[in-house]
Amino acid sequence: MSVGPAVIDIAGLALTDEDRNRLRHPATGGVILFARNYRDPVQLRALTAEMRAQRSELLLCVDHEGGRVQRFRSGFTSVPPMRRLGECWDRDPDSGRRASRAAGLVIAAELASCGLDFSFTPVLDLDYGASAVIGDRAFHTDPAVVGELSAEFIRGLADGGMAAVGKHFPGHGYVSADSHVDLPRDGRSLEEIFARDIAPYRPAIEAGLAAVMPAHVIYTAVDPEAAGYSEFWLKEVLRHRLGFDGLIFSDDLSMEGARSAGGIADRARLALAAGCDMVLLCNDPRGQEDLLEGLAATDPASAVRTARMRVKPVNLLGSVAYRHAVELVGALA
Repeated sequence: MSVGPAVIDIAGLALTDEDRNRLRHPATGGVILFARNYRDPVQLRALTAEMRAQRSELLLCVDHEGGRVQRFRSGFTSVPPMRRLGECWDRDPDSGRRASRAAGLVIAAELASCGLDFSFTPVLDLDYGASAVIGDRAFHTDPAVVGELSAEFIRGLADGGMAAVGKHFPGHGYVSADSHVDLPRDGRSLEEIFARDIAPYRPAIEAGLAAVMPAHVIYTAVDPEAAGYSEFWLKEVLRHRLGFDGLIFSDDLSMEGARSAGGIADRARLALAAGCDMVLLCNDPRGQEDLLEGLAATDPASAVRTARMRVKPVNLLGSVAYRHAVELVGALA
C-alpha cells in the first residue's frame, strides 16, 4: 500500500486514539517525532513499533542533526553541531572527512536501531554569520568545504542504511530573519546564489542525497514565491538544472514563513503543485485535520521517491565500525 503526502506529528510518548485515527488516514505518509515523544530507547522502540502496527508503510523521521537540534539525548551519542566538523576540517581536511562520515554513521545506526527511517539532515546552508537559526548547524562558510563534508556525512548515513535529506534549498544562511517566526527575504541575484549556496548540492547529490527540503525564504530578485512554493526553484533549478530526482519535502507548514499561501490546505496544495512530494505540518493538531481532508493521494513518481527513504537495516550497534565512529564523534563534542 502506498502512503499519502502528509507528514504529521503526535502528542506524546505513546499513541492516543486521535493519533491512531490520523495515522490511518490515507493522506498520511509519515510521522515526525520530537523530544516530547522520547524518554529512552526502550520507549522509543515501543512507540515506533506501535506506529508500524497502525500502518507498516509509514515513514518515521526526526530532526536529529546534532548540536542544539538533537531530539533524542539520553541513551544516544551526543553529536556535536556540524560547525565542529568544519573546524576539524580547518585543522586537517582528512580528519574532517573521517569525522563527518563517522557522525553520519552514528546518527543512522542509533536511529535505525529504534525503528526510525531517517533524519532531516544534513544542513547544506552556508554559515554567513547572519542567521541565528542556522549558525553552528552549518558545516562552514566555504561552499566547497560544505560540499565535501556533507558528501561524507551522506555516505556515513548510507553506511548505517539511512537516506539523507539536504536542507534548506537553495540556502537559508544569508538572511538574518528566522522563518519559524518571520518570512525572510533574500535579495541576492540568481548568479550569486548559484555560485555559493547551491554549490554544495552538486557533490551532495553525487554522494546519494535522497531528499531535499526547501527554505521558507523569498529570493526577491528571482521569484515572488518562497522557495517551497516556487516551481522555478523546485522544478527548473532543483529538478532540471541540478538533475535531482529524489524526494522533495516542504518545510513545516505551520511556520510563519509558510503563511503567505493562505490556510493549511491551501499551503499544502501550493507546495505540492510547485513540486514538493510530501508536506510537513507540526504542532497543529487541528490544522492536521484540515490538511488530511484537503489532500489527494500521492502520485506514482512521488511514491517511488518515497520508497527510497525507508531505512535499510544494517544493525551496526556494537560493531567495530560503530565503536570507532562514536570515538571520533566524541572527540569533537
